[in-house]
Amino acid sequence: MTAPTLAALPRADADRLQRHLDTFAGMSEPGQGPGVTRLAYTPLERQAHDVYTAHMRALGLEVRTDTAGNTIAELPGTTPGLPGLGTGSHLDSVPGAGAYDGIAGVVAAMEVARLFVSGGIRLTRPVRFVAFAAEEGARFGQACTGSRIAAGLTGPADLKTKQDAECVSLAQAMTAVGLDPNDTEAARWRGEDWAAFLELHIEQGSVLESESVPIGLVDLISGSTRLRLDLTGRASHTGGTPMRMRADAMAAAAEIILMIETLANDSRHHGTRATVGRMHASPGSLTTIAGSAEVYVDVRDVDNDRQRLTAAEIVDGAQNICSRRGVGCRSRLLADASPVILPRWLRDTIAEAAAEAGIAHRVMPSGASHDAQMINHVVPTGMIFVPSHNGGVSHSPEELTHPAELAVGTDILASGLLRLDARLSAQEATAA
Repeated sequence: MTAPTLAALPRADADRLQRHLDTFAGMSEPGQGPGVTRLAYTPLERQAHDVYTAHMRALGLEVRTDTAGNTIAELPGTTPGLPGLGTGSHLDSVPGAGAYDGIAGVVAAMEVARLFVSGGIRLTRPVRFVAFAAEEGARFGQACTGSRIAAGLTGPADLKTKQDAECVSLAQAMTAVGLDPNDTEAARWRGEDWAAFLELHIEQGSVLESESVPIGLVDLISGSTRLRLDLTGRASHTGGTPMRMRADAMAAAAEIILMIETLANDSRHHGTRATVGRMHASPGSLTTIAGSAEVYVDVRDVDNDRQRLTAAEIVDGAQNICSRRGVGCRSRLLADASPVILPRWLRDTIAEAAAEAGIAHRVMPSGASHDAQMINHVVPTGMIFVPSHNGGVSHSPEELTHPAELAVGTDILASGLLRLDARLSAQEATAA
């Protein structure tokens, strides 16, 4: 069988995509409030991977789960031995998430697999449909763990040092769901096995919505430096301790948070985003001055040097604030990922597929981290954005992408894979 022309490619079914989204959205930890809560390396995340596995096996694809927990379904190519094409995203969420972040890319991969199988479409090279594990950093502080392992950026020693709020390490969490954290080398991808990878994702911003553009093609993914600041003051009675004699860890944390916001808003940091998304204070009593506080900081930037310099400025500023207040301050690096420039030739190939389909697009950066950012270290990677509504809100139950818009993105994903296969085959024929 040969691949059809792009014009003859079957179209994605928006209703079917929505049903898949609804299925995964229904898999949420009970009692956690509105939205979807399906954290990394939990039984519920593995159950979501089981649903994905069952669907892909029903299509006749070979499916395997690697030692990192990534699930990979493969449609063989017509020519044995060629490096494969890939697509997919992740199935875990942050607490109280929406139904689309990561999941949209997985259900798009599921639909492309169905289109290829039902349409009798075989590419010359294999197509691998990937559901990555543990993309969100909400539980362990490190984003993209499954894809970092695949890219060789995280190994067994790293998995023992990163812990969640309950002091459970990544290695322990993986073991608890039947994965072997000591054998993650077996999950590492080899560059010679891959030709290109495409990740479809919601934008998580409002550019496409505000400009009424159906498709975004990502040229640059921001980096992220994540810190934990441990502040040590002195717990004492709120009524018995004069203001001048206090070492208030929470007051120091509050000043640090405002310092971080001011720093990211100054003229030297155009394009920097710095956020404190979590803080814990102890002992947590209304009538006790906070004796300690943990402040979690996320610094993102498209400029590699500025990202790290900003993180260093934040640490210095926090230490100065704490010194003035008589509070101790220690910093700990939780995770660090550099910005990534995605290959232009791959983006141009997808742009050609969009143009042939009459679909407008714009080139744009991504402010969020993605699995594509990690595996680009191993295989040339591209990203397709579809619009996010409600002002582009994400990591929230208000997250929204219309099924018809996801179907358009899925069509471009499918036709993009066909065009990539044809382009690579032509290059191989020329080289021969």
